[in-house]
Amino acid sequence: MNVLLAEVAQATRRLADAGVPSPRFDAEELAGWVHGVGRGELHRVADADFDARYWEAVARREAREPLQHITGRAFFRYLELEVGAGVFVPRPETESVVGWAIDAVRAMDVAEPLVVDLCTGSGAIALALAQEVPRSRVHAVELDDGAYGWARRNTEGTRVTLHHADAFTALPELDGQVDLVISNPPYIPLTEWEYVAPEARDHDPSLALFSGEDGLDTIRGLERAAHRLLRPGGVVVVEHADTQGGQVPWIFTEDRGWADAADHPDLNNRPRFATARREVP
Repeated sequence: MNVLLAEVAQATRRLADAGVPSPRFDAEELAGWVHGVGRGELHRVADADFDARYWEAVARREAREPLQHITGRAFFRYLELEVGAGVFVPRPETESVVGWAIDAVRAMDVAEPLVVDLCTGSGAIALALAQEVPRSRVHAVELDDGAYGWARRNTEGTRVTLHHADAFTALPELDGQVDLVISNPPYIPLTEWEYVAPEARDHDPSLALFSGEDGLDTIRGLERAAHRLLRPGGVVVVEHADTQGGQVPWIFTEDRGWADAADHPDLNNRPRFATARREVP
């Protein structure tokens, strides 16, 4: 075994002891990042080329700093995004939310669908929609200054139009015209602060995590914003916690102008996002 692979094995044990959920993957990813190779090419790094900065990176991960903050990159569907301190790191479970939204937009009989991503964070959702629905017109909204800075980096030179604004009141000029509104909003109850993984609790912006006593305050506000923005027949897609599956569809009720409110599972078959259609008069 070469030096780097031996060090990766030792790093894996250290990360596992620190409670890191995916110690082997993270140890290999950090090794590849430090040495400028893919995870499958670690065995090709010569012993003389081992870089001791690897252990600095491992120590940061051992302290539960997010892997993506250390490497400065996050992968989401077909995208590689710049991320770091001050922005929510996109999670794999959100990919299934975006997949549903992309299918919904493609199924619409609209030449150039108009899409709005509220609480965009790094811009991951907006960029995925713009990339995978090539004729779409995508607007992304972010309020937090730090997150907005990362979204601006990621959306620069793309077809996504970024707005530094409050999701509840943004884009009044698009009222009644939008085909799809999508959001991965904050949805963790304040009462669950101590149970949140250190990577999120200590490093993601609190504005991107917590939302009132039951975690649903932001989603309630987004319900009104989505209804304002959407055209009749337009669709809203909102991610939520797997423990909120029975609650979120009830926010999008018929008496508030919605139809076909439903919940959907993620790839682990856990309730992950709700959808509804703005009622056609």
